[in-house]
Amino acid sequence: MKLVRLFLIAAAMAFGSSLPAVAAPGVDPSALDKSGNIMVPDNYRSTYEYLGTWAVAATEGQGSKEMHTVYASKGATKAFQTIGHFPDGTVLVKEVFDTTTGSMTTGTVSHPAKLKGWFVMVRGEKYAPKDSKLWANGWGWSWFDADKPKKTTSTDFKTDCMSCHVPAKDTDWIYSDGYQTLKK
Repeated sequence: MKLVRLFLIAAAMAFGSSLPAVAAPGVDPSALDKSGNIMVPDNYRSTYEYLGTWAVAATEGQGSKEMHTVYASKGATKAFQTIGHFPDGTVLVKEVFDTTTGSMTTGTVSHPAKLKGWFVMVRGEKYAPKDSKLWANGWGWSWFDADKPKKTTSTDFKTDCMSCHVPAKDTDWIYSDGYQTLKK
């Protein structure tokens, strides 16, 4: 994708044309405190773009044990569709819910019940506080318990976050193929 984009830029320059610019979304100031520590952004449900929902299967019985609903800061989806990855300034918020599973006329159904917490990622290590163990591989990484949206319980992305994201290494640490909204 990067090689194709470079070719198109070179071709556009040769013919005196230009490609439309992809504006980086700019980091949501409510996602970082004054020191650069990550927080759950204010009003993300009404101002961010819905990416999708994941159901995590129950280990026993039917249904799901958790549901993960993911939002991206404004402009992130269009940028991803254009350049193939999230640009610096992108903020991703994943809500993690326990579920309730029961019978309905359509069959066995799981739905979100109690919020467990949030996982927040911020693209761009330039926003990182000095010597932070929560920023690496192009992202800031933090988990927040449901009752503490301004105080992360994460201490080191290597031990607290990477075990879940290693399978997504080739897609910039994000399970981007699971979000239909990112596809053109």
